Amino acid sequence: MKAVVLAGGYATRLWPITKHRPKMFLPVGDSTVIDRIFAELESDDRIDEVFVSTNERFADDFDAYLADSEFEKPTLTVEDTTEEDEKFGVVGALAQLVDRENVDDDLLVIAGDNLISFDISDFVDFFEEKETPTLAAYDVGSLDRAQSYGVVDLDGDEVVDLQEKPAEPKSTLVSIACYAFTRETVPMLQTYLDEGENPDEPGWFVQWLQDRRTVHAFSFEDAWFDIGTPESYLDAVAWTLDGDTLVSDDATVENSTLGENVHVMADAEVVNSSLDNSIVFPNASIYDCDVRNSIIDEETHLEQIDFSGALIGAHTTISSQD
Repeated sequence: MKAVVLAGGYATRLWPITKHRPKMFLPVGDSTVIDRIFAELESDDRIDEVFVSTNERFADDFDAYLADSEFEKPTLTVEDTTEEDEKFGVVGALAQLVDRENVDDDLLVIAGDNLISFDISDFVDFFEEKETPTLAAYDVGSLDRAQSYGVVDLDGDEVVDLQEKPAEPKSTLVSIACYAFTRETVPMLQTYLDEGENPDEPGWFVQWLQDRRTVHAFSFEDAWFDIGTPESYLDAVAWTLDGDTLVSDDATVENSTLGENVHVMADAEVVNSSLDNSIVFPNASIYDCDVRNSIIDEETHLEQIDFSGALIGAHTTISSQD
């Protein structure tokens, strides 16, 4: 079995934090989302190759990252885009990858920004038992949220209908960006595109595929985070920390109060301040501040500021004295 980790997005909703770094490298607790995925794929002997699909802008970042990592399976494969408006769509990029890498095997596809609570090996077990294309399904608990995803209708664990981003969802059970395709259905990615279908989201392909092949759903509970916004990133960190704080040994915290779900990274300074549900990147300094529900990027200096819900880019200086 081959695996593809999708890492080609530009994460514009998380700018400026992700303007010059892939969002898959954002820390979540003491790891990153993509490292969690890599670790699971590395330990599953059924998966013999892992392709990391990214764009030209971040290719060098991923190349260096993989070279320094402990993982042996991942290899980089690059789509020919440098900007958001040049993207082929996920299905288009997948079809190109299959052709470029000569993939002729069962194929696991998972988004590199997916924080999921199930073991990928359990998903593969389910796929091998069913011997059909398979998706992972999660109840988001809100019809409004379901409008942003592929809404799944099941008969037992068989998919009988899938509607991608419906205006009026029939349920709150949605398909997340985790799929497994049988060897026989992998070439249908190109067939789908040749018929002029939507190249953007894999859900459109699965919706098309479901009319032609039996598709099953691996339903799970507990947690799933699609890290695409500051709010979802903070929620993922909060779920991982579970109310605790995480402070690097190289950080300085003096005369300060750290509330729930606070991560202070290496060489950051927090002095005479209060932080709650916030992330402080390396080498940032926070003096005499009250910070809530915020993300503070590296090399940032904040002084005598009270704020909530902020997303502050790297190398920024903000002071009430200015």
